[in-house]
Amino acid sequence: MDKQSRIPLYLQLMDELVKKINNQTYQEHEKLPSERELCEIYNLSRITVRQALQELEREGYIYKLHGKGTFIASKMYNQNLVQLYSFTEQMKELGKVPTTKVISFQQMPVDERLAGKMNLQPLEEVFQVIRLRLADQEPLMYETSYLPVRLFPNLTKEMLEKKPMYDLFQEEYQIVVTRARERFSATTVRKQEAAYLQAELELPAMLIRRYAYYQDDLIEYTISIARGDKFDYTVELK
Repeated sequence: MDKQSRIPLYLQLMDELVKKINNQTYQEHEKLPSERELCEIYNLSRITVRQALQELEREGYIYKLHGKGTFIASKMYNQNLVQLYSFTEQMKELGKVPTTKVISFQQMPVDERLAGKMNLQPLEEVFQVIRLRLADQEPLMYETSYLPVRLFPNLTKEMLEKKPMYDLFQEEYQIVVTRARERFSATTVRKQEAAYLQAELELPAMLIRRYAYYQDDLIEYTISIARGDKFDYTVELK
């Protein structure tokens, strides 16, 4: 560390640790040296080291486990929200192997609340599909989708297990997503989601409500829980 530099020491330490993360001196999920050890290694005060670690955690480079220490985080998946996107195609572009597990598949009538969200008549039938989205076998998103039965007659769980949902829509029903609207809000991982996402209970997460359309018809309403330690999102403003 250059103590004569005008660059604050905590920023210098951040830069040093990020370099080691990027060149894989520190591997994903490897435990970092303790605050005390970092103080000794870099001849810095506890306050400086703590500030650097707090900022690295905020930026997603590291994570803390209570009583266990500080660890290197997995790389974040950045999602650009300027254009329509597919989880499957996005992961392939990042060099990951995407997989989807269908946890639950059932046909059910919608209640008044859900009917209002989907522009359906109360008691109209929908398919409820609960899926786990993974990349390189790492669980990233827990999704619950509602699909109007009248648009996708004879849809089965086996069909969804064999093909990505949007590919299936296009190939079997000649329906494509022409536009989508998404709403984002902060949430935490609940008990059932935590089990599937292999995440700690109450881990910060992103709640995403997706309304997908084919022309003027709503064809999909999906509620996704995305791990907050795995995703960040980019919006370009003009």
